[in-house]
Amino acid sequence: MQSRNKILDDVSQLMTNAMGVAQGAREEAETAMKGWVDRWLADRDFVTREEFDAVRAMAQKAREENEALTARLDALEGAKKK
Repeated sequence: MQSRNKILDDVSQLMTNAMGVAQGAREEAETAMKGWVDRWLADRDFVTREEFDAVRAMAQKAREENEALTARLDALEGAKKK
């Protein structure tokens, strides 16, 4: 009876160790894949979401300034015609 418990304990320990190894291998594979994808994206000169949002905000501000200047010019031209 005691040897049977010892065998079950050994099998349990073996399975626990195997799960730990599998978990470590999964994490290592994820890290390697993420690194590969990051390098691939960097090589293609894609912009990050932060860069895209910053440029979009700059374009929106320039568009608003352009509209304000156009309105100001139209008002000056209207006053000039009177």
